[in-house]
Amino acid sequence: MIPFLDLKAINSQYRAELIDAATRVIDSGWYIQGSEVKAFEQEFATYCGTQHCIGVANGLDALTLTLRAWKALGKLEEGDEVIVPANTYIASILAITENRLVPVLVEPDEQTYNLCPVKTAAAITDRTRAILAVHLYGQLASMPEIMALAKTHNLLILEDAAQAHGAAINGRKAGSWGDASGFSFYPGKNLGALGDAGAVTTNDEELANTIRALGNYGSHKKYQTLYQGVNSRLDEMQAALLRVKLKHLDPDTLRRQEVALSYAKAIKNAALAQPIVAQSTLESVQNHVFHLYVVRTTKRESLQQHLHESGVQTLIHYPIPSHKQQAYRSWNQQKYPLTESIHEQVLSLPISPVMNDAQVRQVIRACNEFATR
Repeated sequence: MIPFLDLKAINSQYRAELIDAATRVIDSGWYIQGSEVKAFEQEFATYCGTQHCIGVANGLDALTLTLRAWKALGKLEEGDEVIVPANTYIASILAITENRLVPVLVEPDEQTYNLCPVKTAAAITDRTRAILAVHLYGQLASMPEIMALAKTHNLLILEDAAQAHGAAINGRKAGSWGDASGFSFYPGKNLGALGDAGAVTTNDEELANTIRALGNYGSHKKYQTLYQGVNSRLDEMQAALLRVKLKHLDPDTLRRQEVALSYAKAIKNAALAQPIVAQSTLESVQNHVFHLYVVRTTKRESLQQHLHESGVQTLIHYPIPSHKQQAYRSWNQQKYPLTESIHEQVLSLPISPVMNDAQVRQVIRACNEFATR
């Protein structure tokens, strides 16, 4: 069986480096807010092209703390509206409602599945204060158009870049477009830790300092509490391991793009709608790092069963949209037809930097054979 994502194989490539990094932390005797975190924050900020990076416990906290910091700084207040794509993962919504802000769900672009600038513009009201631009599946949202909207309407932009490490438009990477950006380093991400981890990137020093304090019990200085904060800090061990994997992120991304290009060129099944990459061709892709390779079909259950029988593991990202979740049952009667069809039809094929050519060919063959069933 070709695994959907072989994390053991991915991390085994760097086993010696990871062990050296872990040993360095163990031998240091310093395990929280030490030199490894500082070094990773600087290296990741440089990688993204921003002035600041603040390590936090996970990707959800990265979004939640950013919105909370804007509230602390008087840029947001309870009841303000935040525009967000309706087809995003639930974490994007949770960060908004946790701060007692109001999510305004917007149908995505039908081709890229990302936030549609036209629909976003139509959703802006006198209560809109921010846009949460999600870079779904590894492709940047239409950031030039979204940034122009934000400038016109004086809105904050928060990028949800949990799936888009290294994605870029015209050389400008995810994490450097908006006023701030939240990243996840969950083990399955393109830049994955060996546990939970996350970060915020920004060019706003005041925002960076506020997020750092909020995630450290509300404190800039030990025993002096400025805010009613939480404990959300990137630990030394995960920072050290991430420093190793950051060095290999670009070649790993290139392999993902090579696999995606092979799929795009060789899967010839009209029943499968393949990813469309905006503002680029696959041969020179920058803005899609293919965290996921998502096809869409009205015969998802049959396709998934066929691929399983053909030795190919697949996953569904995501089977239930946010507005149909029990946690948001007051929204359950709302209708977002495009979002609902996407959640009913998408299927993620295996894609990773450790897939070999034979595995890629097997996936392609299995997808093409589905047309004969």
